[in-house]
Amino acid sequence: MTNTATSTPELFEPVALGPLTLPHRLVMAPLTRNRATPEGVPTPLMATYYAQRASAALIIAEASTPNPVGQTYPNITAIHSPAQVEGWRLVTDAVRAEGGRMFLQIQHGGRVGHPDTSGLTPVAPSPIALPETIHTPAGRRPSVVPREMTAEDIRTTVADFAAAARNARDAGFEGVEVHSANGHLLHQFLAEGTNRRTDAYGGSVANRIRFVVEVVEAVAAEIGAERVGLRISPRVTVNSLHEGDTEEIYPALVAALAERGLAYLHVTYADPEDPVFRRIRQDWPGTLVANPVLPKDHIPRDGGLAHGERLLAAGADVIALGRPFLANPDLIRRMRTGAPVNQVRDAYLMYVGGAKGYTDYPALPAGV
Repeated sequence: MTNTATSTPELFEPVALGPLTLPHRLVMAPLTRNRATPEGVPTPLMATYYAQRASAALIIAEASTPNPVGQTYPNITAIHSPAQVEGWRLVTDAVRAEGGRMFLQIQHGGRVGHPDTSGLTPVAPSPIALPETIHTPAGRRPSVVPREMTAEDIRTTVADFAAAARNARDAGFEGVEVHSANGHLLHQFLAEGTNRRTDAYGGSVANRIRFVVEVVEAVAAEIGAERVGLRISPRVTVNSLHEGDTEEIYPALVAALAERGLAYLHVTYADPEDPVFRRIRQDWPGTLVANPVLPKDHIPRDGGLAHGERLLAAGADVIALGRPFLANPDLIRRMRTGAPVNQVRDAYLMYVGGAKGYTDYPALPAGV
């Protein structure tokens, strides 16, 4: 077998991230897998899953909602009740016992939600419905028109993010990642297609980034900026999002947060040739986490190492991988030794609950 650590030494070198020194530069990206209880409480099965993957330099745990109205889909995790905090503590204890470290991603779905799931009408920057159907406990349903957030809703939601960050620390996480990507609430505020407001949170780029900046600042004030990351997805159209002026949004957002001392900025679907990615790297003074675009139909035989190398060469400091960690609990060992990787089985197994397609992916036999 090829010793990939010889050909890609930087990927396996330690790196600073906020208050942590990571043992290498390959972190597990947040992956929602719908294994929580209907009340959003993490389960013992989730503790097993994450502990299996503790060799990641850092695990960024799946999206957790900061309040009930922020729930996107059934059986996703949350972080606003004592039971949810206790459930997550079981997970962080299990990962820590295996030598791992965890951040928690905090995500509000905005218009990506449904009353059949949360019991509440979704809220969003503007009353513009998600154009496609959405998964609910009763199956796929037409999306509903969200209620436009009032100024009081905005203040309350900012406070909910800060409280969620405090809860995450109480649950044993080293820090949190604020989710401003993939068409969810914060991303909806950034984008022209979902933000038609005429107040201080809409219209100009300076106004449209305001909510994201306020959330990040509130979370940083609560747990320390060095324990806060921010996830963004320039140009990404997931959940029918249309940004409009991408080239203006992200330089402005980076400039507003560059001197806040955050743990990292996380760019999803990162393309090293994209001028926006290059501008972000130029302007961002801290640690940059990049999530590469891997083939949709398979995981590369090297688990994504070559994609990671290209992003490191383009200025990324840390590489975040999703599906490779899902299918390979011992991904780091496979990468270090050049062993072939498991492929993801039926994609629907990711979301149906239970151990199948979740905790039953095999690790390499001892001694291989």
